[in-house]
Amino acid sequence: MKKFYQVSTPWINEVEKKNVNNALRNNELSGFFGRYIPEFEKKFSKFCKAKYAVTVNSGTTALHLALVTLGIKKGDEVIVSSLTNMASVFAILYIGAIPVPIDIEDDTYNLDVDLIEDKITKKTRAILAVHLFGHPAEMNKILKISKKYNLKIIEDCAEAHGALYKNKMVGSIGDAGCFSFYANKIITTGEGGMITFNSKKNASRAKNLKELAFGKGNKFMHTGIGYNYRMTNLQAALGCAQMQKIEVIIDKKIKLAKLYEKYLSKNKLIHLPITKKNFKNVYWMYCIKIPTLNSLKRKKLLKQLYQKGIETREMFIPYNLQDFYLKTEKKINCPKANKVAYNSFYLPSGTDLKEEDVKYISGWLNKLVK
Repeated sequence: MKKFYQVSTPWINEVEKKNVNNALRNNELSGFFGRYIPEFEKKFSKFCKAKYAVTVNSGTTALHLALVTLGIKKGDEVIVSSLTNMASVFAILYIGAIPVPIDIEDDTYNLDVDLIEDKITKKTRAILAVHLFGHPAEMNKILKISKKYNLKIIEDCAEAHGALYKNKMVGSIGDAGCFSFYANKIITTGEGGMITFNSKKNASRAKNLKELAFGKGNKFMHTGIGYNYRMTNLQAALGCAQMQKIEVIIDKKIKLAKLYEKYLSKNKLIHLPITKKNFKNVYWMYCIKIPTLNSLKRKKLLKQLYQKGIETREMFIPYNLQDFYLKTEKKINCPKANKVAYNSFYLPSGTDLKEEDVKYISGWLNKLVK
């Protein structure tokens, strides 16, 4: 039987099973009870070099809860990269705030920070900086802009666990860092997420809000409008096990990227991901760009790769090109993001891949891209 190379497969073994079975034996199932939730939060905050961490049930709810915690309200404007998973944008829309899309850099696909100031108005309240595919955004410039205009910074670290910006861990730089533990992320709890803070006040507020804003004296005299965003203890049990592997997983991702570079770098039609100086890219997914492609040509190429047992994923469609956006909003042109959306895709990036697998995948890609 021909081998099939999936885009990503989680690394689950006996450690995860042991933790989950232990939680089951002790009837520690929910998001209110069990030792694994505080343990996971403690381990993750330490890993990120942030003071506090709050578990939630997805990366999307992490973003939403972070925005609410930091006081972003209906009608406020939030600067965000146009090229991102739409969860980044949806979280802003959930509270009735207004996403303001920014075009991207050519090489990292992160938001072009030099375009931010022109988009700032009296309504701007925050910058949502996405660390796309594991490469950190240019945070020093974002910090300077936020200080100048008194803006909050939310880091979307869903794809960047362990990435470094000039020796600073992503998730520890802004006012809040939001992580996803979906099945294809650096580490996984199946579904799930985390918010990191350096403010005890914000961490406490987020924790209360994610638990339906229960009251302290009388539990059912709620402190405000809360959300049911709890991670279960079963998921946290998985997370604690995954934390034992996180450094190894990141190391495997980086080594995999070097192997792809080894076998693809001679093909000048294929543009490979980069790592800027003083940055650490954790290569969540190995995303390549082929400038000669358009939507139809890419579809044909990906079908050909699939027939060879190679699964791929298309690049995200930018916010400014989404049908729901174009029906209701004033059109904003992000030409770089628009092109990348249809000439890029990512290759199998699981930690289980060996050099012979990368050689096979790269070999067919080189044959098909001439």
